[in-house]
Amino acid sequence: MIAQEGHCIFILYVSDQERAKSFYESLFGIEPILDVPGMTEFVLTPKVILGIMPEKGIVKILEGKIPNPETASGVPRSEIYLYVDSPDDYYTKLIQAGGRGISRAFVRSWGDTVSYGMDLDGHILAFAKKHE
Repeated sequence: MIAQEGHCIFILYVSDQERAKSFYESLFGIEPILDVPGMTEFVLTPKVILGIMPEKGIVKILEGKIPNPETASGVPRSEIYLYVDSPDDYYTKLIQAGGRGISRAFVRSWGDTVSYGMDLDGHILAFAKKHE
């Protein structure tokens, strides 16, 4: 087992923590459980948390021993694949929150109905629904 409690936190590096917080509050319709300088966290499921951290923060934490994420701002560097009831509703919410729509939902080759978009920093968000 990887985590003792079974919890998992995914952290996205963002150019502007406050702007990203507002985007995700609007997209998910929830308040963060943590919002302090350097980290904001949203509970996505009982055991999955999405964190947003300023790009400058991770460079400082890792003592400058990594390439600066600011140099890749806007370039997709991750994908968050979320199962939701209505992929098109989340696609619309993403655009309304200021994100960029890429593809409306349709059945993909692996069987899920999925829509794709980008958040304000270029991270890919996939909203999927499984077919039984």
